[in-house]
Amino acid sequence: QVQLVESGGGLVQAGGSLRLSCAVSGRTFSSFAMGWFRQAPGKEREFVAVINWNGGSTSYADSVKGRFTISRDNAKNTVYLQMNSLKPEDTAVYYCAARVVLQRDYGYWGQGTQVTVSS
Repeated sequence: QVQLVESGGGLVQAGGSLRLSCAVSGRTFSSFAMGWFRQAPGKEREFVAVINWNGGSTSYADSVKGRFTISRDNAKNTVYLQMNSLKPEDTAVYYCAARVVLQRDYGYWGQGTQVTVSS
């Protein structure tokens, strides 16, 4: 059974930084592309960033480009989201998700971690 467990959320002032982690178990980690998504109150869940199976390719939403960095450590079965220059509009529940390589949909999701950015 595949499990994704996020950690690292919290309360931070605008301009600050946080690093989210997502530990994956239950299947070979390198068989997944990994993504981060977020959902703010009253809004739909939105894409934040994705990284391919070996970390060689990444993509970001325009709203976070230049401020957030996605990375992975396949030896630790963990994906990270380094968030710098945080803004109040980054406040949301952040979810990591796993997509089996060559499949279109994310089949596995974590429980989410709250990030709150105060102004």
